[in-house]
Amino acid sequence: MLIGIHPLLNADVLHVLASMGHGDNLVICDANFPAATVANSTVCDTPIQLGVDALTALEAILTVFPIDTFDLSIPPVCGMATVGKPNETPPIIALAEPILAKVEATITLVERHAFYDLARNSFAVIRTNEARHYGNFILRKGVV
Repeated sequence: MLIGIHPLLNADVLHVLASMGHGDNLVICDANFPAATVANSTVCDTPIQLGVDALTALEAILTVFPIDTFDLSIPPVCGMATVGKPNETPPIIALAEPILAKVEATITLVERHAFYDLARNSFAVIRTNEARHYGNFILRKGVV
């Protein structure tokens, strides 16, 4: 055990987070997301399994993960928009907003296929057990 590290952050997750540089993207996805397919295009090549819901994973990761606020022309946090309803905030995204507010971040919704494109260009994919639809996030790492 380590002091001050969230207990959900296992060695695999901590290794990935520490290996990332500023500007690298991290995907936190739900159980329906094509995690293996998308991860195959990332630096880490395979998804990391985290056996909790997406919001719990998000909250744990944000205890050690700085959000990039340097270049706001690129959204530092993205979520997947509802298919066919791009102006509607998915319920799980609304629940994530207070978690992100604790680190002074907001979320930008991205069309499904554009989200997949961003995800394929990420450093790693963390797959959760999230059963709620649209429980997918992309976080851009900042500097400490």
